[in-house]
Amino acid sequence: MKTEENKGSNIFEKKDFDELKTMAEKGDAEAQYKLAVCYKKGKGVEKDPKKAVVWLTKSAEQGWASAQNSLGICYENGRGVEKDTAKAIEWYTKAAEQGRDDAMFNLGAIYYLGKGIDIDYSKALEWFFKAAEKDNPGAQNNIGRMYDDGLGVDKDFVKAVEWYTKAAEQGHDIAQFNLGHCYKEGDGVEKDYKKAIEWYLKAAEQGEPWAQNNLAICYEYGEGVRKNYKKAFEWYTKAAEQGADKAQYHIGVCYQNGRGVGKDLVKAVEWFSKAAKQGDKESQKELGKCYRNGKGVKQDHTKAVDWFMKAAEQGEEIAQFYLGVCYERGQGVEKDFEKAAEWYTQSAEQGVVEAQFNLGQLYKYGIGVEKDLMKAIDWYFKAAEQGDKKAQECLDDFRNNCDDSCNADFDDLPEDDCPF
Repeated sequence: MKTEENKGSNIFEKKDFDELKTMAEKGDAEAQYKLAVCYKKGKGVEKDPKKAVVWLTKSAEQGWASAQNSLGICYENGRGVEKDTAKAIEWYTKAAEQGRDDAMFNLGAIYYLGKGIDIDYSKALEWFFKAAEKDNPGAQNNIGRMYDDGLGVDKDFVKAVEWYTKAAEQGHDIAQFNLGHCYKEGDGVEKDYKKAIEWYLKAAEQGEPWAQNNLAICYEYGEGVRKNYKKAFEWYTKAAEQGADKAQYHIGVCYQNGRGVGKDLVKAVEWFSKAAKQGDKESQKELGKCYRNGKGVKQDHTKAVDWFMKAAEQGEEIAQFYLGVCYERGQGVEKDFEKAAEWYTQSAEQGVVEAQFNLGQLYKYGIGVEKDLMKAIDWYFKAAEQGDKKAQECLDDFRNNCDDSCNADFDDLPEDDCPF
């Protein structure tokens, strides 16, 4: 139910709208722009993006820079008009030529992202620099990012920090996050966890989700601040509720281990699921483990394989190992030793000790691969170097029976090529 105060406000907006419309119809460019804003936001009138474009066009054609920039946004994003990158660039350029730094930034962004055109980092930088000269913080941040990543310029962390700082000191939350990351990693500046925390906090308090996530990590591991699981969980939650997949993953881990919050495997699965559906490979791997072991969810080997596969295809090494186990044992999928060997290999090459040992076993007995004692020994050795006792026992067995093994399985191998 509307209050009298709200009702009065609506009457005022309608009156204000009628006055604007009268002035706009008389050809006042500023009034035409403001009328377009009313149609865009539904102030004093029902929202109507198409009418907003009509009035923006009238204003823009009279040279009103704000209308030109706004019209560019409409054409770029297809708001009230069909998307047309060429027209977006045309209107942004007209506004930029009148000194609108936001239009300069928008032009830079189109070339930077390649929205409807080929990416052109040189042109992106050109417009970002023009906007940055007018202290546009978004442009300053983007220049920093381009130096950070070496896009259109030689990679230069020092210059990246300089530009991030300019934007961060103006309160730009993403620049504050980027600057915090530079201090945390020591990129372009001496590593300083306290300064990292300072900048993360500034950005986090403005609601920047990745700063909130990184601040939580600092609290969880005691980097630049005293370890505090409860605060870590609080900041993870703020970021996760905004959809940050990594924060959602971390919340799942917190619930899984009772870190900063009571242990709750069901909630862990809920948060892993949110992040997994966004493509976070670590969450996909954890969700696979939950289904495999029936923790927080009913055991389901088929779903476990589905999630392991999603993570494994993104290169997640533990998921690759588990997928190998599933194919070897026929859990949730038809038994297939060759596929087991394939996934163990991908995992083993990334250093997963269990995969290295299992792969050694497959080569030793010729399961899913051609029997090859030399390769078996090689993988056992890699696993043993990481402290795997079973692999060391297998190596000791080979060593004790080396002559017999070599004579039996390496007919063409010279005696002095015996690995022991």
